[in-house]
Amino acid sequence: MKKIIYTAALALSLMATGCNDFLDAQKPQGTLDQGQVLDPQYIDNLVISAYAGWISAEDINSSFSMWNYDVRSDDAYKGGNGTEDGDVFHALEISQGIMTTNWNISDMWDRLYKVISRANSALEVLDEMDAATYPLRDQRIAEMKFLRAHGHFLLKRLYKNIPFAIDEKMSPADYNNLENTKYTNDQGWQLIIDDFKFAFDNLPDVQDEVGRPNRAAAAAYLAKTYLYKAYRQDNPESNLVTSIDREDLLNVVKYTEPAIMNASGCGLETDFHNNFRPEPLFENGVESIWAMQYSFNDGTNHGNCNWSYGLIVPNIPGVTDGGCDFYKPSQNLVNAFKTDENGLPLLDNFNAEDFDLKNDYADPRLFLTIGMPGTPYMFNKNFIMDKSATWSRSNGLYGYYVTLKQNVDPESEFLVKGAWWGSPMNRIVLRYADILLARAEALVQLNQNIDEAIDIVNSLRNRARQSTAMISDYEQLYGAHFNIHTYNGSYNQEQALKIVKHERRVELAMESERFFDLVRWGEADQVLNKYYADEADNCAIYATANFTPNKNEYLPIPFSQLSASNGHYKQNIGNW
Repeated sequence: MKKIIYTAALALSLMATGCNDFLDAQKPQGTLDQGQVLDPQYIDNLVISAYAGWISAEDINSSFSMWNYDVRSDDAYKGGNGTEDGDVFHALEISQGIMTTNWNISDMWDRLYKVISRANSALEVLDEMDAATYPLRDQRIAEMKFLRAHGHFLLKRLYKNIPFAIDEKMSPADYNNLENTKYTNDQGWQLIIDDFKFAFDNLPDVQDEVGRPNRAAAAAYLAKTYLYKAYRQDNPESNLVTSIDREDLLNVVKYTEPAIMNASGCGLETDFHNNFRPEPLFENGVESIWAMQYSFNDGTNHGNCNWSYGLIVPNIPGVTDGGCDFYKPSQNLVNAFKTDENGLPLLDNFNAEDFDLKNDYADPRLFLTIGMPGTPYMFNKNFIMDKSATWSRSNGLYGYYVTLKQNVDPESEFLVKGAWWGSPMNRIVLRYADILLARAEALVQLNQNIDEAIDIVNSLRNRARQSTAMISDYEQLYGAHFNIHTYNGSYNQEQALKIVKHERRVELAMESERFFDLVRWGEADQVLNKYYADEADNCAIYATANFTPNKNEYLPIPFSQLSASNGHYKQNIGNW
């Protein structure tokens, strides 16, 4: 299969690039007549431009991967040179001092609506196409609705109450009259589901170009969206979860059926680490359901590299000079990987004592997710990590751990220097393990097939046990103790849910899912305030942290948007 590169160079100058309020709402401009506009080549370029937006509108300071916003979770510290380095994200990590005028509140809103606008521009023209003239019409419409739904999904997780740009035929004046509280929380998720459902009904099982979503990708996103919708938060005066909807959970199970995923060739990688490798051999593997496609050596002066993780690279003198060392794993997360003598996690007391490399048992995924003192950075023995400024620009304020999933070997050809550091490594948006865990969670919440849910967890633990190719000598050389086994008992619903939630944390650690999971479960207040108290000794910044329920679950609506909405937008609850 060919790899479709989302290069901005393919975006036509005919595309609207100005911004009308929050949206690129202009009609295509130029001298083309109707016949030219409906030419298949022109349509193809409009479609590619919609894909390209996810690269050209990307920004290291507030990445579409959401790593910058995951610093609100118990998985990660902000990192960097100190609390003033990226101070607006420091406000997020301690849930204090968040202002509606802060640039990181409005920036993500602006850029996500711009990429939604590109999808709508393509849809507007696709709607006018004749299927006989353009046989791929319905498939391309499905792709654009998938991209539009992806943008709305990210926005809704961040802001909850958002305007929905779901009518591609709206005029600029119509956009100005959209309201952000027209739909209930439940109805908003349903609008996103409707777009993904069209995609599911009209996409092929396999695409000729791997950058385009296929039917499994639409099914995976349907399942993920139904899972969020299931945890009802429809009280406009509260973010509390008031109920868990059975029909939504059944839809999660429906769209994660193995037959759907198998038809598109989805499965688990044999080695967990293969999901986070930049080599072409490992890109777009069986576990990557849908990914953002990057490249280098493609004639664009590295313009299509993945720059979204540019601030995460550590500052190794003479090697990665200029690395900013953001998004650092927390001590709490490291502790979560500890296992007992039976190879099972310490579900209730993992954080009682900090992990000791040479004395504690650990899940092997710890060493594939987090670089820690006494082990090689990115598995390169020329860079043994220690407790020095090389591995902490904040001189230990944010600790000495480094995330591995977003980084590449600093001595490899895959680390590219531009304005920042980049690589050609794809960013997986939908990973099969994530979707398996969504199925497991739905099964447990339905209390209808707990054994299958535990089997899913065990499949990931078995995979983790054999994922040691890169770390096979860690026990001999660095004193690590791998110990991971499967669950073999009989578990009630409460026990099984605890097992699934923990597995979700360690499997998807540092992939920017954790904070959103806590909000979805209605556990953010309880978990994060305990985290702040526990972490104060490891990371002094949390001494003043406090998570306010019915406020800090979501970002506020940006002040600039409220001001320009002519009263059509309402601020989120929480007395911002």
